[in-house]
Amino acid sequence: MKIERLSQDKIRIFLTLDDLIERGIQKEDMWREIPKVHELFSEMMDQAYSELGFDATGPLAVEVFSLPAQGMVVIVTRGKMESSKHGNVMEEDEDEEEMYEMEVTLEQSDLISYAFHDFEHLIRVAKLVKAQSVEEGTLFSYKGKWVLHIENEDLEDRKYHALIAVLSEFGEATSVTRAMMEEYGKVVIAENAVSVLCTHFT
Repeated sequence: MKIERLSQDKIRIFLTLDDLIERGIQKEDMWREIPKVHELFSEMMDQAYSELGFDATGPLAVEVFSLPAQGMVVIVTRGKMESSKHGNVMEEDEDEEEMYEMEVTLEQSDLISYAFHDFEHLIRVAKLVKAQSVEEGTLFSYKGKWVLHIENEDLEDRKYHALIAVLSEFGEATSVTRAMMEEYGKVVIAENAVSVLCTHFT
């Protein structure tokens, strides 16, 4: 579990698949109001307070993004309770000392996101990925790393798993969503990043 402060009232939490498995939670469970999910949220808020001093009492807006092969991203914003068509409000037991009022929005992401510390590794990955007939993608610069985003909605299963294997060998899965990257990072190659990298760096 990794926690990062985005602003005074907003934090981002990255839950790996292992984090979920250790707690006996499936991805689909995040849509359900069950004790294990409440316990996980309480644990996240305790860790956010101890690591970042983030006080989670009061109303919270919670966005949960499911990332393929990587886990889940949870964005928690303090002091907002906006209505949502596909959200549901979860509350802790009223007799507990602290009460979390949460509006939860869940979204499935088709985005594959990997970060590379070394540009040479990125070039090598681009060549291997292009050999699998994948040429699209967007490249960002973010906190001293190169982050490659590839949409996986059109990939068949065999190609998808081969792609993940290559990316995992040289990079690390990152929880940064496209919206976060566009807000806090810098676009280096907006379209067909894999093809552009292979063309310019042979």
